[in-house]
Amino acid sequence: MFGIPGKPPVTLTPAAVSEITKLMARDSKKGLRLGVKKGGCAGMEYTMEFAADIGENEEVIEQDGARVMIAPMAQMFLFGTEIDYETGLLESGFKFNNPNVSEACGCGESIKFEGM
Repeated sequence: MFGIPGKPPVTLTPAAVSEITKLMARDSKKGLRLGVKKGGCAGMEYTMEFAADIGENEEVIEQDGARVMIAPMAQMFLFGTEIDYETGLLESGFKFNNPNVSEACGCGESIKFEGM
């Protein structure tokens, strides 16, 4: 992983920890797998899935019982990201506070990374 020794590559807010651990227990999954793929009007999109296994080259972050696995191709794009979970009247979901994003589309579904 691209990182600083002793510092986790991503961090989770208490709300994200709570939601991830709840969904891990409910569905008997190993954790939340994060990735990025090409797509959307800004060029890239986050991918998320609860996974039953941990990939050989995935970076694994564990925080207060929550486990996040980062797919190898996404590791350099997610370093320094804070993952939050927000609940609203119309929608609820995970939010990424990623310092590597240089712009995002109006709908908030796709992002562009610095230097891309």
